[in-house]
Amino acid sequence: MTDRNAGVTITHFAEDSEGNQGGKYVAEVPGEKANGYLEWEPRGSDKVRIATHTIVPPEIGGRGIAALLVKRLIADAREQEFKIVPQCSYVEKKFNENSEWADLRVN
Repeated sequence: MTDRNAGVTITHFAEDSEGNQGGKYVAEVPGEKANGYLEWEPRGSDKVRIATHTIVPPEIGGRGIAALLVKRLIADAREQEFKIVPQCSYVEKKFNENSEWADLRVN
């Protein structure tokens, strides 16, 4: 079985060191110029991030890149103890498919 996600690197870029101004997870695919990304914004002063957009260009589509971006967001939420508002329709879909993430979801 081939790993369609082999070599994908996901990097988190935050506006500031506290993560208070929003940020972006960027997926780089070896050999491709196009990158996928998931953007988020903070919600007030509580530890909540609003997942606003997930974009994967057609050039790198069909490889599970969007799912990897959401999984990284989920992993960071568990590690850094923040909650997520899945405003992005793709992130909402993934939350609906993964009931074990329910404790991270807020509206």
